[in-house]
Amino acid sequence: MAEPQKYLPRLDEDESESDGPLLDPRTEREAERIAEALVFASAQPVSETYIASRLPGGTNVPRIMARLKAFYASRGVNLVQVADHWAFRTAADLSFVVQTDEQEVRKLSRAALEVLAIIAYHQPVTRAEIEDIRGVQTSKGTLDVLMEAGWVRFRGRRRTPGRPVTFGTTRDFLDHFGLEELRDLPGIEELKGAGLLSGRIPSNLHIPVPVGDDDLAENEDPITQLDLEELGLLTPKGEEAD
Repeated sequence: MAEPQKYLPRLDEDESESDGPLLDPRTEREAERIAEALVFASAQPVSETYIASRLPGGTNVPRIMARLKAFYASRGVNLVQVADHWAFRTAADLSFVVQTDEQEVRKLSRAALEVLAIIAYHQPVTRAEIEDIRGVQTSKGTLDVLMEAGWVRFRGRRRTPGRPVTFGTTRDFLDHFGLEELRDLPGIEELKGAGLLSGRIPSNLHIPVPVGDDDLAENEDPITQLDLEELGLLTPKGEEAD
């Protein structure tokens, strides 16, 4: 009897045992097809939680997504992970083919790029801390540009006098810069190799590893509705401001 047609590469025995029992082949293949369709149909990255809610009970979602990712790795579109979300993106080496003159190129000022880099590497960080690192004042307009771009967000309130707001990056930031998680940000040696750091940088320069995107620090409280109203992001009735 001929061997059944394979949809995706089969897992070896060691991988199967470590990840738990497989569903029967037909159910496993159907789960792969459903997950693939859910991500393909969405304009935004899709969470594993949402995918799991649409798949047969007992499906190992990380394993399903890992197999799909491997399947698309050499194709014109790749399945990429953005934090705990998934999305289809054009293969990096083919991006020039689909670029058009009509595409809007988002250009940030040098100040905005500096602030974005500081927030990315030092989050959670307050405006005063950003200014201390840069050595100059940071205008509200610079932060507004980054927030309107969807790359920076209010994280929480620091448990210090005045309870200053803390800033962090968003999932859209990871998606735009092709990062699965914050720990994928380039380290000091990579930055040197790319020519982004001067050869005469201080010997004690330290580039921190950011905490998880949604993890609050020990000295940080979550943003509440009252905080959003104070920041002008919600009206007193709890509706989003225009």
